[in-house]
Amino acid sequence: MSNPYASFCEDFYVNMRLGSQLNLPHQRETVLQFFERVQKEFPCMTRFRKNDNGELNLEEDRSLQNYRWVSLESRRLSSGYVNPPTVEEALRLHQFLLKLAPYHLGISGVEIDYLDVQFGFDLSFSGNHDEIIAESLLADSPLVCLSEEPDAKAVDFQPTVTVALSEDCRLQARLDIVTRTNSYQVRTGDYSDDVISVYLILRRYWGDRPREPMEQLFAQMSQRAEQLCDRHLLPRVIRPISAAIASRS
Repeated sequence: MSNPYASFCEDFYVNMRLGSQLNLPHQRETVLQFFERVQKEFPCMTRFRKNDNGELNLEEDRSLQNYRWVSLESRRLSSGYVNPPTVEEALRLHQFLLKLAPYHLGISGVEIDYLDVQFGFDLSFSGNHDEIIAESLLADSPLVCLSEEPDAKAVDFQPTVTVALSEDCRLQARLDIVTRTNSYQVRTGDYSDDVISVYLILRRYWGDRPREPMEQLFAQMSQRAEQLCDRHLLPRVIRPISAAIASRS
């Protein structure tokens, strides 16, 4: 699995989220042992910090083009790899954490709420993001009928779609389009050089307590996510948005 998306977006990333129904441990010794083990496996992850909300982070230098990060929140373990050389390399971080979590954080299959894999795409555009989405993805949709009104301007076009991929509805896929244009920018024409984000999130709810190890289940979900990206997102979402942005350049 290689990274075939670099030519269509400024940043591509693969994230993992493991949600728990119980509070995760934040004791000093437990946390330090966990992050030290992560750092031993990924020596460039040297930046440790604690946010005001109690979130703990270990990450590589975010000024670099590609970097990894790990976050331990009160009820969630998250990780990400921005601009990985390959999708496989991104999965190596996430699967390592899922193997580590039961032993170092005491996470049990009984308490798990959900497991996510997220493929994210950031496309930079200094202009009306919502206009780009309306033009590239919704041009023939009746949902844009209000745009036909005189002097109408797009100010909030952020479609979200969720589908179940299994009969029990415990495996779901969600497509999110996130724009960052606000009404002030539309009114004044003073746009920031921000990004349009496209997220594909596969979520597995843990209601039936699957027997596979978490890292194996995550690998299966990641493979499915990449298939969905290749089959649907790349040709029908990412490329049209990228083409619409290029047409304004």
